Amino acid sequence: MNTKVNLAGIELKNPVMTASGTFGSGEEYGEMIDLNCLGAVVTKGVASVPWPGNPTPRIAETYGGMINAIGLQNPGMEVFVKRDVPFLKKYDTKIIVNVCGKTTEDYLKVVERLADEPVDMLEINISCPNVKEGGIAFGQDPKAVEAITREVKKYAKQPVIMKLSPNVTDITVMAKAAEAGGADVLSLINTLTGMKIDINRRTFAVANKTGGLSGPAIKPIAVRMVYQTANAVKIPVIGMGGIMNAEDAMEFILAGATAVSVGTANFRNPYAASEVVKGIEEYMKKYGVDDIQDLIGAVR
Repeated sequence: MNTKVNLAGIELKNPVMTASGTFGSGEEYGEMIDLNCLGAVVTKGVASVPWPGNPTPRIAETYGGMINAIGLQNPGMEVFVKRDVPFLKKYDTKIIVNVCGKTTEDYLKVVERLADEPVDMLEINISCPNVKEGGIAFGQDPKAVEAITREVKKYAKQPVIMKLSPNVTDITVMAKAAEAGGADVLSLINTLTGMKIDINRRTFAVANKTGGLSGPAIKPIAVRMVYQTANAVKIPVIGMGGIMNAEDAMEFILAGATAVSVGTANFRNPYAASEVVKGIEEYMKKYGVDDIQDLIGAVR
């Protein structure tokens, strides 16, 4: 049985990875899950300098999911390179670094710093607010998507994954813009903007007022967007959004995703990603499928 998938020349032993921001940089889950079983570990967002993140409270549970407004808290690229890369290199899994920034220059500093580090791919989080454009996310303007993708590609030595925001009118417009800018792979969806109000305290459940909604509640939207995107571009797509088990993962793969990311499920079940790996193998055995390539985009 072949579970290997290829993302822009990078071969993963299986299509399962972790979603950025839900798995730390691997060490946080390393005592509970064998990282060797994963196709890839996607790190928490890394910025050029340390970011403190948003004020607390920053997470609130919702029906079928959660809202987070962490604000991309991270220790910065120098700590990441010295501490997290050596840890991940101990394991037989691909390393994908999620990169965030508030200006194009912020992104490019991290991309340049990582150029000669032993990491396999870069995932560019374009849901970050672009401070030079009044706070609108890079990923909500197709011209900005294409421009930042083109700039990142000039400096990146690793294949580039552009992570798309679902908070747009037409996801295929953004996908095509990233492809036009030279993206090697697309990943989607990032969180949907949501809000929860604490009726007893009569205030917002998270200090930022709004946050990113993730979890099972967003899966049908995510599957639809992955299907649309996979049929609109010629580059591979990584699907995510509410994957709790192998059945959820298979929906994304059948819709056209070459690989999948497990995110919010990690908070509820630290073994979720490894269980998805086993579940996909069991699905293939059940239906007599020898090669996962036969399943990618099988639903048209």
